[in-house]
Amino acid sequence: MKTSKHSPRTIILVGNPNVGKSVIFGLLTGRYVTVSNYPGTSVEVSEGIIQTSGGGRESIKIIDSPGVNSLIPKSEDEEVTRNILLRSEDVGILQVADAKNLKRALLIYSQLADMELPMILALNMFDEAEERGITVDTEKLSKLLGSQVIPTVATERRGLRRIRKSLNDLSAQEKKFSFHPSIEDAIKALSPLLPETGLSRRFLSLTILAGDGKLAGLLEGQKGGLKKEDIEAIVERTRDEFGEPLGYVILKQRQAWVDRIFRGVVHQEKKRTSQRREKWGNWAMHPLFGAPILLVLLSVMYLFVGRFGAGICVDYLESVVFGRFITPFLTRVIDAFIPLPLVHDVLVGEYGVLSVGLTYSVAIVLPVVSFFFIFFGLLEDSGYLPRLTVMSNKIFKKIGLNGRAVLPMVLGLGCDTMATLTTRILNTRKERVIATLLLALGVPCSAQLGVIMGLIGGISMKAMGIVAVTVLMQLLIVGYLAAKVLPGKSSDFLIEIPPLRIPKLSNILIKTYYRVKWFLKEAVPLFMLGTFILFVLSRLHLLDWIQRGIEPVLKGILGLPGKTAESFILGFLRRDYGAAGLFRLAESGGLDLIQLTVSTTVMVLFVPCLANYFVMIKEHGKKTSLFMVTFILVYAVLVGGVLNLLLHSVPIF
Repeated sequence: MKTSKHSPRTIILVGNPNVGKSVIFGLLTGRYVTVSNYPGTSVEVSEGIIQTSGGGRESIKIIDSPGVNSLIPKSEDEEVTRNILLRSEDVGILQVADAKNLKRALLIYSQLADMELPMILALNMFDEAEERGITVDTEKLSKLLGSQVIPTVATERRGLRRIRKSLNDLSAQEKKFSFHPSIEDAIKALSPLLPETGLSRRFLSLTILAGDGKLAGLLEGQKGGLKKEDIEAIVERTRDEFGEPLGYVILKQRQAWVDRIFRGVVHQEKKRTSQRREKWGNWAMHPLFGAPILLVLLSVMYLFVGRFGAGICVDYLESVVFGRFITPFLTRVIDAFIPLPLVHDVLVGEYGVLSVGLTYSVAIVLPVVSFFFIFFGLLEDSGYLPRLTVMSNKIFKKIGLNGRAVLPMVLGLGCDTMATLTTRILNTRKERVIATLLLALGVPCSAQLGVIMGLIGGISMKAMGIVAVTVLMQLLIVGYLAAKVLPGKSSDFLIEIPPLRIPKLSNILIKTYYRVKWFLKEAVPLFMLGTFILFVLSRLHLLDWIQRGIEPVLKGILGLPGKTAESFILGFLRRDYGAAGLFRLAESGGLDLIQLTVSTTVMVLFVPCLANYFVMIKEHGKKTSLFMVTFILVYAVLVGGVLNLLLHSVPIF
């Protein structure tokens, strides 16, 4: 097998989801990173610069492509990765693989090899493979593939130096494994009909034969054009020779090659795992025992995040750090250097960008999000989250999602703004829209949840139960209807179940740091922008106009006093402020128990906070986001109206 050496201008990271690809990208690029949506999609792509070592180029551009299971696209992420490869010039491939799941990686490798691009293979999580008794002969694998194979442990930076050194010395195979003679003949016939691109005509031919309908449209604009009629005739003739779809035939032959390679380089030694851990792992997915385990974990999360993070830490930061020191200091500085009433009001007034926006995002939301990410990291690294996705898959399937959707839903209990950003892990646009809609509709963030459980629950647990049941019912109803109405298909649910293990504190803290950094970058500017918009509305007396406008709806449909209008408006800025406002009204005798139950239910189902709305626009565009928010607003009022009638008709309290 011949190989050629090359020093490319651009490196594209490719790999299956959840193999540590983004971790390696971050370690290689450091701070020289830009993140932007791929044109025409909501999929984010990160780009950076690698400072290489050894000969060749001193710096190379690197692109972190979305995770894929195939380069014959079945999801938006896979289509974006294929298009990046198709439209790039002078590139090399750094494939990142999970050493525990080499077969999946080799299937991707077989497609990448057909592109005839220089590449290396990084076998990540090599330590976890060894812990499971999996031994990979990397030298033999390298000879069989004709490319460098580097074992890595990204979390410990093992193998990173070797990767840097190898980026100027990538190799591409010149001879690939052969398919069935009829398919090889079709490749030879198709190749002259295809235009020149950054990828080989062999790969393009195989992709067309496998049934990638969108590829032809992309190739039509390339130099040399596309002879569609001749191509369709060759595909049709080849398809007639097999009793099965060509995509399936090609996949089977790739899989046979993968199996041969795998058997030659992997040795599995059976290691005895802890019977206790294995038993707990099975119980966590059990239909009967899984629910109590989940309830215990949610209770612990509430105590850690809701009571300690949203209670003790937030109170100290808000009342002491910001209330006594930071905000008064900023006020004195601004009044001393810019003694203008308008500047004072904009920055440190009632709706000041600094006094409210900065305090809210840093003193209130940031501690809650940070503690939630620590807890989330514990669940993630312990191996519990994949079990939770399996256990919840049947429920989510009813609403057009799959078990993976439980991750943004659980994150929503920390911060809906951040959770909306994480809906990107879902494979299809339909799934992302449904998940975003449900998050905005009825998943209370920890700040709001803490207020509701601590205050409303303290008045009446019966009222708290009615609110919880009503909200859960609406999530199921709206999710079910959205799955029926929205166009598109849901993706398949495939997930690896790792063994339960004791998490490493250092890994959790590193993950929390990067997630908090992401939050600060993405969400804090939106909080401050939202506060400024409220200042403008207040300055123009539009808030008073809005309050007077919604009073008839509150009194006529929901049976609530007009004073609750202020709580709902504040809830748009900060969800827990709205809930706290309702509680203060109830405490002063302004709301009876039925009104408190109805208003709290509507507050949970009400439109998302302003920061979350801006993120929705970023992810789905203005039109879709406006439609979702309008629907949520009308639906919340209708549910509240029905609940008001039922509670007055049935003597529950």
